[in-house]
Amino acid sequence: MDTAFLSGSPDSEPCQTTDCELSVSQSRLEQKASPGLTRRAALQLAVAAVATTTLNHADAIGGSLDNSARHSAGSSGAKQRYDLSTLKWQLSGCMPYMERLGGAMSISNIQQTTNQKVGPIPASVPGSVQLALLNAGLIKDWNIGFNARDCQWVENEDWVYQTVIPDQWLHSGKQFRLHCEGLDYRGGIFLNGNMVASFEGSFHPWDFDLSLHLKTSGNILEILFQPPPRWLGQLGYTSHMKKWKPRFNYGWDWISRVVQVGIWDAITLEVVEAGEIREFRAVADVDMDSRRGLLKMYGAAVGGSKVRLTLADDTRVVHQEEIEPKLLARNGVQWNDLTIALWWPNGHGEQKLYNISCDLLNEKGQLIDHQMRTVGFRNIQWRKNKGTKNTVNTYLDVVPEADRYLCAVNGKEIFLCGIDWTPIRPNFADLKKEDYDKRLNAYHDMGVKILRVWGGAFLETEYFYNQCDRLGILLWQEFPLSSSSIDCYPPADPDSVETMGQIAESYIKRRQHHPALLLWCGGNELANNLNGINPGKHQEALTIRHPILKRFYEVIEKLDHGRRFLQTSPFGPRLQNNLEECGKGVFWDTHGPWNFNGPVDGYWKDLWDKSDSMFYSELGAPGASSAELIRKYKGDLQVFPCSSVNPLWNRNPWWIDWPKFIQEKGHTPANLEEFVDWSQARQAAALGLAARAALSRFPACGGFMVWMGHDAFPCTANTAVIDFEGNLKPAGVELGKVYRSAL
Repeated sequence: MDTAFLSGSPDSEPCQTTDCELSVSQSRLEQKASPGLTRRAALQLAVAAVATTTLNHADAIGGSLDNSARHSAGSSGAKQRYDLSTLKWQLSGCMPYMERLGGAMSISNIQQTTNQKVGPIPASVPGSVQLALLNAGLIKDWNIGFNARDCQWVENEDWVYQTVIPDQWLHSGKQFRLHCEGLDYRGGIFLNGNMVASFEGSFHPWDFDLSLHLKTSGNILEILFQPPPRWLGQLGYTSHMKKWKPRFNYGWDWISRVVQVGIWDAITLEVVEAGEIREFRAVADVDMDSRRGLLKMYGAAVGGSKVRLTLADDTRVVHQEEIEPKLLARNGVQWNDLTIALWWPNGHGEQKLYNISCDLLNEKGQLIDHQMRTVGFRNIQWRKNKGTKNTVNTYLDVVPEADRYLCAVNGKEIFLCGIDWTPIRPNFADLKKEDYDKRLNAYHDMGVKILRVWGGAFLETEYFYNQCDRLGILLWQEFPLSSSSIDCYPPADPDSVETMGQIAESYIKRRQHHPALLLWCGGNELANNLNGINPGKHQEALTIRHPILKRFYEVIEKLDHGRRFLQTSPFGPRLQNNLEECGKGVFWDTHGPWNFNGPVDGYWKDLWDKSDSMFYSELGAPGASSAELIRKYKGDLQVFPCSSVNPLWNRNPWWIDWPKFIQEKGHTPANLEEFVDWSQARQAAALGLAARAALSRFPACGGFMVWMGHDAFPCTANTAVIDFEGNLKPAGVELGKVYRSAL
């Protein structure tokens, strides 16, 4: 980053653009709720106000709305929020620093010079540079053949998004703030050619004060993206990974390199006049003795004379209270003994949801600002697995209850059958609601109870969380740390510890209200093997003795006390499930295996007959994509043979089972269809056998999650059970039979 850049402000409290709709309804409520109204009538109006906004709030993806009503229309002085996705954006590209030849603190209007190498071209916001270039015909579809290799030049250029802020948005207000939910990955904000601030980091929101740089008319906003880090991929040293951008984009065993650049989440202009709600958090629980609801709320506000809190569903107000703003900030507010219906995981009952709204009011009772969260009332307990032996007390001196992997929801012990969730696409900035719906609905129909959101990616969108709330799918959310090939030890320097602490705080504040959120996890496959020491299956799991995990623990205890924190996945005396150590009581939460030699009823069956892990948070078996899909995305490459000598199959060579076919069948496949049929049947049989074995051990075994759910790239073969286009493979169908029986 250019040292002349000013620093932007990472924001741990999100802007819910759906609040705009809420403010409209709530301001009408204020106009109607005269002093002559009875409390009952006022509460009925509150229900109506909340109900009119529930659909838009829950249907927002990345925090943005699908209609044109984007700003508050309440009393004078009410906070306004404008959705910049409604504006016309253009994108230009040039060699690094070319756009800033006039000086470090300014930017030339690249669209009016000859400096650009690309553009200007239309761009969607949110959206990636890659998709804008694809739509303009400047690059080819990276999913086809070897086209991904030809797209890598994109990440080596500077890119500038440009739009004009409408004059009518700026007629009133004391502070004008640009709020960006997700920027990927680094660059600067410019207004009318002047530097406002810089940013670096994809995992948390950013706020930028535009007030000092605004003109009376014709304000040009530009967002500059500079080249991202050269390498953060699967191979290397986790201890060296200190650039906080999703690592999977750089290539993993299941995806080719496509390093996204762009605005990946909602972007809004916030206009503050008389005050605002700076933070609002809510966490719901259940008193298991009375089966009544508990609700804790925390927040901070500037300006205003009182805060009104309202808990309601779509038919009634459950509770309402008005307090001084300082009380919400000081110790928070807790409501007890609430008459509510319980929220249950998929297949175990209804997913009842409630809205908790926070209104900041002035001395006249007029609305200044509004925020809302959706909650569900459920109680989570972690119990000792029954019928297991734990012969090793390793790690219990660090966290005494680390070996509890039996989950009880509302007092009922539940087998957590699930899937390891990875990003749907490398260009996740461009995802639509339909992309999430197709996969989440498929998992729901399979009987999935839990998704593990993998640590090599990012905090999934608010829409994803909302849909999991609706579908009853619990979420195991990992912080953005993952293993590497040589060491799996996160950096321990003070800057990295502080940055990851801020990221964890942001994750918690934005998502802790969701009933689907089951636990936090420090990351994927983190081990005490700095610089590659202690390799192999006997690696030692990382614990909160590591500075970053200790920082995670401290943040969770402060902001989300009571929710479980798993230090890493897997965890325990032994990390990889293997036949040689079965029956020794050394397997707590394990990973693997992901493949096997011989027939399904050979070593694989023997392993699962004897395996005694308390929890399986990752395991898999490979299977080919359909012959139709392989042909669709092959480009000019040949689909056969299905071996490493074929460049198409060697794009992602980890899961080529051609030799195993020959070993099992005694001959080479005659064609693509013969190999695909065998591969898919083998995957389905292997995963079905393993899932049934784990379920048969419940409650000695608390859960079983398959790596991985869906393909983000049209792999010829992979461990996914849903293909690139979102369709179930035979393995997904077979898993569904087992998962739906896990009641």
